[in-house]
Amino acid sequence: MGKIFYLMGKSSTGKDTIYRNLIQDQQLTLKTVVPYTTRPIRAGEVHGVEYYFTDESGLQDAKNQGLLIEERAYDTCHGVWKYFTVYDKHMDLEHFHYMMIGTLESYLKTRDYFGQETIIPILIDLDDGERLQRALNREKKQFHPKYQELCRRFLADAEDFSDQKIEDAKISHRFYNENLEDCLKEIKEYIKNHM
Repeated sequence: MGKIFYLMGKSSTGKDTIYRNLIQDQQLTLKTVVPYTTRPIRAGEVHGVEYYFTDESGLQDAKNQGLLIEERAYDTCHGVWKYFTVYDKHMDLEHFHYMMIGTLESYLKTRDYFGQETIIPILIDLDDGERLQRALNREKKQFHPKYQELCRRFLADAEDFSDQKIEDAKISHRFYNENLEDCLKEIKEYIKNHM
């Protein structure tokens, strides 16, 4: 039976970079589960790679077909953005291991759906000051920077990834991304030990 390695962490901890590196590692041979979102596509993102970009009717279709694993809604400065995971035809846990990326809340719902023995958490952490600087640098590169949304996400992360919630989720190990190369090496060993 395959495992689902679930990558999560606060915004600007380097999750996307780590995710891409792990997926590209030929030794790990991890398959992806591409999540869905109703938020607008950002500069540099590709439909079907980071997310499937859809609308409210796409979410309703997944619900109606009984394929919705989990769903989250965020009331942003630009309206409600939804993120969700669909158990679609591309998932084959009998033969493959998968990598997913999301929030602590979505991890818990996915764990409840598939079972604790199938889902392996990978929590990325980083100093808040460094995270804020990284977020600001990234937002400045956007065609239309959304600084209010950056601040909202940063503050929401403090609650969404509180120490108490992490403890309640029974996640005992964190991977600190102060140095990308060292962090990746540690995560890869962790994954291999759980395969």
